[in-house]
Amino acid sequence: MADESRRIDIGFQGGPVLPARVKQSSYEALHKALSKDRGDRWFELETLDSKVALDLSQVVYVRIDNEEQRVGF
Repeated sequence: MADESRRIDIGFQGGPVLPARVKQSSYEALHKALSKDRGDRWFELETLDSKVALDLSQVVYVRIDNEEQRVGF
């Protein structure tokens, strides 16, 4: 699969949600970090426009948008 960009939403304890656009490889790295025993508490997520430091112990879910981007209504 090409390293195309995807929209994801990262949900945290307490309710806040962080939307981000990431490359597929960045999403897979986040997924792998969350799948580990969480010995590493912090993870640096590379988005298309920035880097975000995430406290993995506070992440409740990651939602990935599988729909194609559309222009218009």
